[in-house]
Amino acid sequence: MDINENNVTLAVFVDRRLHEVYRVETNIGMIVIAYSERRRRITESRSTRDRIARKSLRRLRERERDVIYKTARIIEEIAKKHDASLVVGNAHRGKDRMASNARKSLRHRIHQRCASKLVETLNSKPLHVFEESEAYSSSRDPFSGKPIKRYTPSVTRIALRGGRRVKVIKIQLRLARLSNGLTIDRNVIGAINIGLRYLSSGGSPVALGSTGTHAALVKLVIPSLGTTPLTEIQIFTNTIKYH
Repeated sequence: MDINENNVTLAVFVDRRLHEVYRVETNIGMIVIAYSERRRRITESRSTRDRIARKSLRRLRERERDVIYKTARIIEEIAKKHDASLVVGNAHRGKDRMASNARKSLRHRIHQRCASKLVETLNSKPLHVFEESEAYSSSRDPFSGKPIKRYTPSVTRIALRGGRRVKVIKIQLRLARLSNGLTIDRNVIGAINIGLRYLSSGGSPVALGSTGTHAALVKLVIPSLGTTPLTEIQIFTNTIKYH
């Protein structure tokens, strides 16, 4: 499982073979930034102990916790569905590094905050959670092990209908063409590599699936809708396809 500031990507392995991938759009990073900006504006005009200020900040904090709990519930359902253990990047190690270096970028601090809070929530559930090093997990080709030279930014939009309103969700991708000619998103690569490290730690082979007629799918979900996918992306092809 690869945890980022605005999404969580899960690579599901069944019988040591990559079966499917889930991407949960959390947008927690945006919520954290909104909280920081709101707090800054409030402190410029009034104290954070002010009743109105406390109420405004509390709403943002509650929204962040709600997204984390709903995301953890989705992950729990997927793990129970496949009777699987969870393997996550070592968030606590990154949190210690962040605390020891105050000059880290805002994005890195948000990443570590999201990861540590989600892992803490998952550890409180009846799941087997293991932590694996996430170093270079997004910069190595899972097929060849060679460094990935560059990623190409890409954006896709999905229309979500809710009653009379239509909400457009923007999905940001960073795509890389791998050694075998396949194009895969950076977060998917990270989730696959973290899973491969854990599964291959005992020396047993792990299959990524055929590159022919077989295709592993990325299922896009949002916390408010549970595990119901908005759409699916076929990742083990020469191009990214949406269904």
